[in-house]
Amino acid sequence: QVQLVESGGGLVQPGGSLRLSCAASGMSFSISPMGWYRQAPGKQRELVARVFSGGTTNYAASVKGRFTISRDNAKNTVALQMNSLKPEDTAVYFCNVVITGVNYWGQGTQVTVSS
Repeated sequence: QVQLVESGGGLVQPGGSLRLSCAASGMSFSISPMGWYRQAPGKQRELVARVFSGGTTNYAASVKGRFTISRDNAKNTVALQMNSLKPEDTAVYFCNVVITGVNYWGQGTQVTVSS
């Protein structure tokens, strides 16, 4: 079965950086678009970034220029490098893949940006 396991969250000061990683298994990773979403308390889950099988990426306007998504097809991992973090980036971050119309999610990792 499809499994997504995130790691790398934590507490960071405003302006700092964090790198999230998602390890995928049970799927054809190299052909699957992979995404990072986030959900802040009281808010809906939102797309942060997505990377397609050919390497094309897209980003939410709020993170463009600060976050970078990348994938390693040899290791079945997708990463999210987050720089210049702001308090409004505080959320639980989830790895996502959609396979034949079914959404699969990791367990999420907490990112807290605070001084």
